[in-house]
Amino acid sequence: MAGQKKVLVLNGPNLNMLGMREPAIYGSGTLADIEAACARHGEALGLAVTCRQSNHEGELVTWIQEARGSQAGIVLNAGAYTHTSIAIPDALTAAEVPFIELHLSNVFAREEFRHHSWLSPLAKGIICGFGAKGYSLALDAMAEILD
Repeated sequence: MAGQKKVLVLNGPNLNMLGMREPAIYGSGTLADIEAACARHGEALGLAVTCRQSNHEGELVTWIQEARGSQAGIVLNAGAYTHTSIAIPDALTAAEVPFIELHLSNVFAREEFRHHSWLSPLAKGIICGFGAKGYSLALDAMAEILD
């Protein structure tokens, strides 16, 4: 990990249920599968990836705040908090690190309430609709942003 840029991959509510929750929408892979793939792909890119998941908005906010000065970037799948949280974008602004907004499903092909994101205006980029592959795409993009 020495010399590697640190990237925090954060997952929000209900993502701990991947593999069981609506596999037709979210796929059959588990969060543990995604985290292992992120670690491998990050290493290949020269990134030190740390993955965390919480169902609690405040815990996500704390982790984002702690990223200031300790992480080079954040990949964030905030789940439903994308559409409801004001605290998370406030924390992202305060953290002053680049972040990529990520969604497993194409949120624009789903219910109308999912079409609005409080995060998008602050994000370096948005990846949605590519399932678990979106995480490697986000890490590729983050590696370019950090170079």
